Parts: sequence; C-alpha cells; structure tokens
Amino acid sequence: MANPAFLNIRTEDGIAFLELDNPDEKVNTLGKKLIDEFGTHLDSIESDSSVKAVVLISGKDDNFIAGADIKLFSEFKKPEGLAGFVKKGTDLLDRIQFFKKPVIAAMNGTTMGGGVEVALACHYRIATDYKSTKFALPEVKLGLLPGAGGTQRLPHLVGLPKALDMILTGKNIFPRQAKRMGLVDEITHRHGLIPAAKKAAEKLSAGKPVTRKLSFGDRILTHTPLRNIAFSQARKMVMKQTRGNYPAPFKIMECLKATLTQSRDKGFDTERKHFSELAFTPESKALQALFFAMQAAKKQPVVENVESRDVDRFGVLGAGLMGAGIADVSIQKGYRVVLKDRDTESAVKGDDSIRKDLDKKKSKRIISSFEADQQLSLLHPTGSYDAFKDIPLVIEAVFEDLEIKHKVLKDVEAVSPDCIFASNTSSLPISEISKGAKRPELVLGMHYFSPVQKMPLLEIIKTDKTSPEALATAFKIGVKQGKTVIIVNDGPGFYTTRILAPFMNEAMLLLEEGAKIDDLEKSMKDFGFPVGPMALMDEVGIDVAAHVSDVLSPMFAQRGVEPTTSAKKLYDAGLRGRKNGRGIYLYESGKKGKKGSKKVNPEIYSLIQSKNSRSIGPEEIQERMFYVMLNEAMLCLEENILLNPTDGDLGAILGLGFPPFTGGPFHFTDHKGPANVLKIVVRLQEKHGIRFKPAGILKEKAGSGNNFQKS
Repeated sequence: MANPAFLNIRTEDGIAFLELDNPDEKVNTLGKKLIDEFGTHLDSIESDSSVKAVVLISGKDDNFIAGADIKLFSEFKKPEGLAGFVKKGTDLLDRIQFFKKPVIAAMNGTTMGGGVEVALACHYRIATDYKSTKFALPEVKLGLLPGAGGTQRLPHLVGLPKALDMILTGKNIFPRQAKRMGLVDEITHRHGLIPAAKKAAEKLSAGKPVTRKLSFGDRILTHTPLRNIAFSQARKMVMKQTRGNYPAPFKIMECLKATLTQSRDKGFDTERKHFSELAFTPESKALQALFFAMQAAKKQPVVENVESRDVDRFGVLGAGLMGAGIADVSIQKGYRVVLKDRDTESAVKGDDSIRKDLDKKKSKRIISSFEADQQLSLLHPTGSYDAFKDIPLVIEAVFEDLEIKHKVLKDVEAVSPDCIFASNTSSLPISEISKGAKRPELVLGMHYFSPVQKMPLLEIIKTDKTSPEALATAFKIGVKQGKTVIIVNDGPGFYTTRILAPFMNEAMLLLEEGAKIDDLEKSMKDFGFPVGPMALMDEVGIDVAAHVSDVLSPMFAQRGVEPTTSAKKLYDAGLRGRKNGRGIYLYESGKKGKKGSKKVNPEIYSLIQSKNSRSIGPEEIQERMFYVMLNEAMLCLEENILLNPTDGDLGAILGLGFPPFTGGPFHFTDHKGPANVLKIVVRLQEKHGIRFKPAGILKEKAGSGNNFQKS
C-alpha cells in the first residue's frame, strides 16, 4: 500500500493549488517526506505550460503550517548532519522564491516557524481574519533560531526593527498587525481565501507588480550603518531579559547582521551553521524537552479513558484578581461563566476588569469589537447563589481561610448538590477543605497562578477520595482554557507552593544573615529567575507569605526544620508588600497610565537582620536558594505528591519561573548527574543544617547511576 500524500494538487483556470494536509496529524509540519513531495510537484508545475501560477493552501481547518517537525532533530548526532538536512529545506524555499511562476501563500489559522519561512519565500501572502490565524517565529523559545531563511528574508520584507522584535521575542503576530508591518499583503475572510488567492494569482501572472515600501525610519535602520543603533538596543534588551543565559538571541542578531552586510550565500551559511550548532547546546536540549513535555501534558494518563462531564458553563466564586482572571480565560474559550461575589456590585467590579482587558486587546487590534462583545455576553456577574442552581462545576477563588472555604462549599452544595467544587487555594490541603462536604469525591483543587491570563500552568490537586469523573472534568476545562495542566496528590502546599516555600525561606535567612536586598535580587535574576525573591515576596503579599509559612510549618517541623519567622515580623510591623505600598520595597504611585517607582525599604534591615551579619556573595546566594528548591522537588516525588518527574519540571518552570534553560529540577539533575547534585546538597547540609538533608530518591539515583527521566 502506497504512503498517503502530504500534498494534493489540483489545477483550476491555469492555477495549481497545492494543498498541504498531513494525514496522520492534526497540524501540518515540515519534514523529510513533505520536502521531497514539494520538490516533485514543483518539477511537474514548472514543466506544465498550462499552469501560470501556484497557490499554497492548507487542507486543515485551523492551521497552515505549524512549523518544522523538531522530533527529527534527535536523528542527527552532530551539527553537520543536521545542517545537511536544513540545507535541503532552504534549497526548496530558494526554489520557491526564484520560481518563474508566481507562488501565493494562502494562509488560514496558525502559521508558525517553518510555516512563516515558507510564506516568506512566496511572492505574495494572503491571510484570513479568522480567530485562530496568527503568525510567529518561536524558535528562540526552543533555544534555536529560524533555520530556513527566516533571519535572511524577514528583515528585507518588514525592516530590521520589526524583524528583531518578532524573532527575538517569538511573540504572536495577529492578522491586522501582520498586514500593518508588511508580513502579509492582504487580509480576507476565511471563506474568501480561495477567490482572493485566484485574484492574486491572475494579477501576478499578468506581470502586475506588488508594491511594498518600508517606512523611512525602517529603511535607514535596515539599509544604512544606522542599523547598529537597532542592534545595540536589541542587545541591551536581550541582556536585561536573559542575563546572558541563552545563546540563541545573540546568534539571531549575528544572522540578521549577516543578511544586511554580507553576500546572500554568506548570510544563509551563517544562519544554517548557527541553527545546527544551537540545536546541540544544553540550553536548547532543555527547552526542547520542555516543549515535548508541554505537548505530552495534553494527554494525562490519570484521566485517559475516563468519562468527564460535558460542561459548557460553570461558576466562579470570588470576583477579585484571581476569580476575574479565571472567568476571563474561560469566556475567551467559549465557556459561559457565572461570576459571583458577596454582592452584585462586587461581582460587577470583576466584570469591569475583564472589560478593560478586552478594551486593551481591541486597541491593539488583537480582537474585534464583535469578538469582545461576544465574549462579554458569556459572562454573568451576580451576588446570589441562585445562579448556581444545578451548575455542573464551581471554581472557588475566595480568601485563603479554611472557615470561609468550608462555608462557601456548604452554600454551593445547598443549591447544586451534584456540583464539582474546585478550590483555587495555593496552600490549604484539599482534604481539609473537603471535610464536612456531602460529596467529598467531588472536591478537588484547581490552583491557578497570577496573573491568570498570562501564567500558563494549572495545578490540579486530587485527594484519595476525588472521583475520576471530577478529575477528568477539571482537566478537560484546564486544557480548553489553554493551560498546561499537571495533576498532583494532596498535601500542604501541593507541589508548587511547597517547593517555593523553602526557596523563599532561604532568601529570608540570607537576608537575616547579612545579604543585601539588591544582591539577593540581582543574584537570582542573573541565575535565570524572572524576578528576584524580594520583589516576588512583595507581589505575592507579605501577609500571604506569612500565612503560607503557618500552613507549611508543621510539615517542615516533622523533618526537624524550623522556618524563619521573618515574614511574620514584617507582617506584624504593618508591611504587606505592593498591596499597601510598604513591604521589602516602598512604592510610589505613578502618574495616570504609568507605573510607579519603588525603592528598598530601609527599615527591613533593622527589623530582621542580625547584629552579627556578614557579607554574602552571589555564588552562595544562588547555590543555597537553587538547591534547597531542587531538593524539595525531589522530596515531592519521593512522597508521591508528584506523579512523575516531568510534571515536576513543568510545574517549577511554568508556575514559578524556575530557569527554563535548565529544563526544570529533574532535567537539570539528570544533565548534571545525580551523584554530582548529591555532593553539592550534602556539602550544603554539612555547612547550613538539616534543611538541606538530601532526599532519599536523590541518594538512590546517585547510587544506582540512573536518571530520573528516560533519555
């Protein structure tokens, strides 16, 4: 039996429609077979005098090309082998660019990475205004760069400043933005894509030129020595954001400079060389592992083959920052949401915050007014439990107090006894919340992270009583909301809060011992964390930190670890963090529309720093904070809080900002070697005490020579 075709061809009115449709996958990706088929079809089109133009279009409903098949990278053992494969792809795209007959890219839905590079090689680009249409060159997020001509063609099309922004950030570009920047030539309705492509094909085959012109500013920052200003600013931004921990952005800038200052062949050689070398760096391997883990997380073995409830509406209890955020991401995905607070006025405040978020998207032309109104029509703010009658699921996001959570659970059960009750608690054990519930099997945790609209993780917590149906339903909702979902077993702090607690505890101990606030912040940001521990303390809230410490202290006490009481001292002194303008930092309100400034609060040192303080260097700060967190992750796996190491890596990176280039606690340990990690943790225990006592599972791996994850 012949292998199914990736490309289907049909000719209509002298126009060859090449339809991309990978029969085995939901999305089209660029691989060996597609490249080979593409070349064969171009041969036949080139020799067919009846064909005057070519249209590339997808047979999928919501994607054009989702990028290259990065699983192929593992087939190559050396950069040279990968470079040879990449050259086959770039040669094909060169052939498209210099094809004697016009080639039009007709794109509906997601166009990512190699898909954008295919479009860049075409002579004309049409995009639909469909809701799932977006463009990105996200290779930098995998520690890579666009390797099929993206760094070489894009700056000539849109100008260097826009190319730098798109490639260095990997961000999504939506249709209207793409048209404004010159990435696409035309926007049409999805049902008008084929007619628009035909019209463009007729125009181009008749020899009518396509007019494209860079703005004056883009021209001088692209095609004159003043481009060095753009590169200088980009380099400063990259250093500020990455602290030099990621090699890819610097190689990207080298490739962009090459295409603007050297020959075409030299530019493409530079791109291919850097791409192939980056693919073999530890940073890229870690980021690729993270990518595959995120993909695999969409299929959780724990809920596979379990029937979930068919939910199209649910309730959110609490219209504050978290509750409104949960409601916001839910209506975006078509869920109808009842948003309840203590009264209608309070619930409407949550509604207002969502409206403001939608207004920002409208102003940036990410969504239309119609789409915004459509989403808002799905939201129902209320102050009454009557709206929860017979509702299938409620996500509770009220204050972190056990008595309050018990009360609202009973209130929900009174109007909807068969309702799944999901608590957004960040530290309270779900088994404690479910005490007294009429149906404890319907109680679980859905721990979102702030801000909900931006943070990609959802941590679902199950007790030994949680039913498979409730778990599967929560998982399905989380995935539809666009979250990467991990499922963990119940316990104080679950996984993410539990490993964050010793990290923050160590920061406070270092502060007590003499570390400067600025040094703590800079050291951990240099190490790869997105924010310093002191800024994080203020953002979370010193009151919340003190509460979490109280919840987790009994667990740590059982191990002989006595947490610092510094957070409570600060709380007792009236410090709350950003929420009241006084915390580790003092905050000043900015003018309307501008962020206020902050400066270190000098009273912190007098409140908690020891009289026998000492100078502490960045290496000690980084080692103590990093390894105390890593060892706690090992304990979570050992105690079956974590179901597997991969979830541990996902939770740490996506929920807490654990440095992505490490791949997470378990990937990092495997790469460094469990025996080497154990030596460091043992040394820290000998110097700093029992809180660094190595997890038994770390000793086991070090002794056996086995890794946590299969390579």
